[in-house]
Amino acid sequence: QLQLVESGGGLVQPGGSLRLSCAASGFTLDYYAIGWFRQAPGKEREEVSCISSNGGSTNYVDSVKGRFTISRDNAKNTVYLQMNSLEPEDTAVYYCAAGGGCHKGPYDYWGQGTQVTVSS
Repeated sequence: QLQLVESGGGLVQPGGSLRLSCAASGFTLDYYAIGWFRQAPGKEREEVSCISSNGGSTNYVDSVKGRFTISRDNAKNTVYLQMNSLEPEDTAVYYCAAGGGCHKGPYDYWGQGTQVTVSS
């Protein structure tokens, strides 16, 4: 089985932090770029961040720049999304996906998502 599994979501107050994890099973992430996506109620899915296979390049959607940090630990076969200064607008289901490169084509593998709710 080839799977990506997201974890770390939950309920957090505005201004709080969460660290999401994207763990691969059945394959190695060494050669994959990993993107984090989110979909909020009534909104289209958007890519919020992506990291290259070696971690050398990262990018973020404008709305999360300075607040979110993507990183990876290939030895643990895991990619992380550190989310700080969370806002209610960040509430969404967050998905990770693996592909050949950031924004270079369709992603090959997707997780099932983890819910992030930012509310007081």
